[in-house]
Amino acid sequence: MKIDAALGPADIARLPDRDLSRTLCVVFDVLRATTSLVTGLAHGMRAAIPVCSIEEALAERSQDPSVLLGGERHGNRIDGFDLGNSPLEYDARVKHRVVVTTTTNGTIALRACAGAAQTHAAALVNLSAAAGAVRGSALSTVLLVCAGTFEEPALEDIYAAGRLVHALGSQELSDTAAVCAAVGSRFGTDAGSALRATKNGRALLAAGREADLEWSASVDCVAVVARMAGSRLVVG
Repeated sequence: MKIDAALGPADIARLPDRDLSRTLCVVFDVLRATTSLVTGLAHGMRAAIPVCSIEEALAERSQDPSVLLGGERHGNRIDGFDLGNSPLEYDARVKHRVVVTTTTNGTIALRACAGAAQTHAAALVNLSAAAGAVRGSALSTVLLVCAGTFEEPALEDIYAAGRLVHALGSQELSDTAAVCAAVGSRFGTDAGSALRATKNGRALLAAGREADLEWSASVDCVAVVARMAGSRLVVG
């Protein structure tokens, strides 16, 4: 298996120009988009529809008033939306519902992988399930997509991607995948310490959102494989 990595938004912006037709993409936005979406699926959310803009989200609701709107800008719930981007909001209230979601980076990263043969959303909370899905795929090329924050890479995404590399065992790594593996080794299995060391983790703590950080650092607390099926993220 060949493993490559997109370390942040600059790499993600070039994905639509890459041939991903034989590639399995695994998207990480640990603080907090993919953590929230995986958590929602674990609580019975029927599907999530990631979109890139507030306007797209509102257009989806105009077509289907039953959907919930979720997402953030600058970490805060968007005015008029039903949900923000906290994984703690993606609980029983999303059961059996479709959530249209837009975030600063995570949903853009998921959409950028539209040309991939398969795309999965992953986080620390479902790391083993994501690793199992990668192992079970017939595809031999894997791209780890680290969503980042605004225009910068995010340490927590690179760390989680690195832990996935370690879970997959000895593989053929690109230089960027080796960077992920090195960061994963640097912090080891202490996900809580890893996330607290990140810029986004410190921002969550300063904003009184420690519970979000703690949940996001809860490795393998759900056994959900989250995959894109067309425009929707579903269990699978």
